[in-house]
Amino acid sequence: MGSTTTTEGQPELKRTIGPKLLLLFIVGDILGTGVYALTGEVAGEIGGAAWAPLLLAFAVATISAFSYLEMVTKYPQAAGAALYTHKAFGIHFVTFLVAFAVLSSGITSASTAAKFLGENFIAGFNLDWDQTAVTAIALVFMALLALVNFRGVSESVKLNVVLTLVEMSGLLIVILIGFWAAAQGNADFGRVMVFETSGDKGVFLALTAATSLAFFSMVGFEDSVNMAEETKDPVRTFPKVMMTGLGITAVVYVLVSVIAVALVPIGRLSESPTPLLEVVSVGAPGIPVDVIYPFLSMFAVANTALINMLMASRLLYGMARQGVLPRFLGKVHPRRRSPWASIIFTTLIAFALVTIVTNFMGKETVTALGGTTALLLLCVFTVVNVAVIVLRRRPVDRDHFRAPRILPYLGVLTCGFLVGPWAQDPIEYQIAGIMVGLGVLLWLVNWLWARSRGQATSFTRPEDLGS
Repeated sequence: MGSTTTTEGQPELKRTIGPKLLLLFIVGDILGTGVYALTGEVAGEIGGAAWAPLLLAFAVATISAFSYLEMVTKYPQAAGAALYTHKAFGIHFVTFLVAFAVLSSGITSASTAAKFLGENFIAGFNLDWDQTAVTAIALVFMALLALVNFRGVSESVKLNVVLTLVEMSGLLIVILIGFWAAAQGNADFGRVMVFETSGDKGVFLALTAATSLAFFSMVGFEDSVNMAEETKDPVRTFPKVMMTGLGITAVVYVLVSVIAVALVPIGRLSESPTPLLEVVSVGAPGIPVDVIYPFLSMFAVANTALINMLMASRLLYGMARQGVLPRFLGKVHPRRRSPWASIIFTTLIAFALVTIVTNFMGKETVTALGGTTALLLLCVFTVVNVAVIVLRRRPVDRDHFRAPRILPYLGVLTCGFLVGPWAQDPIEYQIAGIMVGLGVLLWLVNWLWARSRGQATSFTRPEDLGS
């Protein structure tokens, strides 16, 4: 049977994702780099009460998740936030900015995972290598991800199943070791109620900054809406699956954060590039599980990177196919039916990001890139919540999920608040600005080229973005 094609003559992407795969996609994306890499950083901001910013981040994410559910069931196309923005405001450049911000968040998230994977590789083999070696490992890993992505979405999502099971196993090990250590009297749960702020911050500002950083641990559900046209029956599937996925991850995160601070002193936890390895080493010193744990962590964060690069390449492909970015980025391999040009381009951006940020930030690269991901998505979530409010005045002729009336307004307030300078590090604004600036430059070059040929560069079918 021959493959179907789009109006531009390119092959369509496959519809292969059912409820179980979608749940694993969401859980796997959320339960990734954030909890493995940033548990120590969150504790360093707020002390033993590291569970508090995680719960606040979960609340903020859940509010916006309700808005996403209303939108994806009202408009079950693949474009996600870009489509909702376009339908609400109809301003092509604003649509492009939102789409490129989402794309950029995927690349910064994957780059965070790649850098953390490099740290765990060195820890696993007990190597005395510097940050240059960590960066080299991260780049090799990103290249391997590009090859998996090229194989196609079906193969990528199936690999996601395996990696999700591995990362859940790694977190289950932490939880079980925590329970075992507590039974032996080796856990100090008195620490989990202690608020200790870093520097001269008050509790409120420290909690705000920690919540913004912890928000990186809760993102992932928004990637799934960009796979809407590769999901079977998205209107019925998304509400139950997304809420289930968020609930599972919240429970796991709280357990892991409580166990981490109960077993490991805050200073040691916050300074370690591999915080959960510290938890395993302290909690079970007589069991050689700490030998294999770095490799479990590597597989776990690989899952985050895979899903985010999958999403980023699809969005770039969609924008190129729309004609708002250079058309060559929309090329699809005739046999694999994967967007090979956008895969290469997003991988090259990740290469540059990992290398350049490492030169400035060194060991703090993971925190900087993770914080940038959170910043970009908080901006996007703010816009999406506004779009929900606007689009409620425009009903559609189909049944769809409806979020409680007040939630989009709360989403605007909470996400908008966490975007402010009181919650973000200046380096995160710089990285985000460079990423979005690159998109604007591409837009401008494409616009000038198209204008010289008398062609339009507006979104003709924004619902096809990412499909």
